[in-house]
Amino acid sequence: MLIRILFHLGCRVSEALSISVDDIDFPSGTITIKHLKKRIRYSCPQCNTNLAARHRYCPGCGAEITSAQRNELEHHRQRILPVDEETMKMLKEYIERGGPVVRDGKRLIFNINRNRGWQLIRECSERARLPKLINAETGKVHNVSPHRLRDAFAVHAVKLDDSGDGLRLLQEHLGHQSFNTTAKYRKVAGEEHREWYQHLWEKDKS
Repeated sequence: MLIRILFHLGCRVSEALSISVDDIDFPSGTITIKHLKKRIRYSCPQCNTNLAARHRYCPGCGAEITSAQRNELEHHRQRILPVDEETMKMLKEYIERGGPVVRDGKRLIFNINRNRGWQLIRECSERARLPKLINAETGKVHNVSPHRLRDAFAVHAVKLDDSGDGLRLLQEHLGHQSFNTTAKYRKVAGEEHREWYQHLWEKDKS
């Protein structure tokens, strides 16, 4: 079920693990994804001006920065995602069988933490004998992970619709604040450049 949710919704593993029964709207076929993101804010201890991590002097008061104030800010966001009928059907059956677990007053779909989620994905991929993934730029070898399933969803979506509207919808679906983050999947999914280049030399082959 976790693999299905990650691939069919393209959500982050932390988002998937926080889904509760109340977040699922079966009549409308949607799931509300709630995302908590923590950010660190540095500020001058003298005048409270915002600082970058590299600042040695405060741009506000000019004081030398020996130790900046470090504040952790929480950003709560949510988005409502459409879900395909088969996945909703599986979720309904899972809930009716008593799958959800009550924790902190919520009926959570999954009773595991983030580390266990990553472990499960790796174990399932190994049992399925899926090959490890190689980063084409660095050459590093990676296991199949929850984030790779999110990437696979995005690439699948771009291959089917790489129009401007399609990319904007994908940006909203994935919860990207920057369009550039979404646009990178256009490069990953696109094979037109290679096909175009190969086509340039087809006459020479004949």
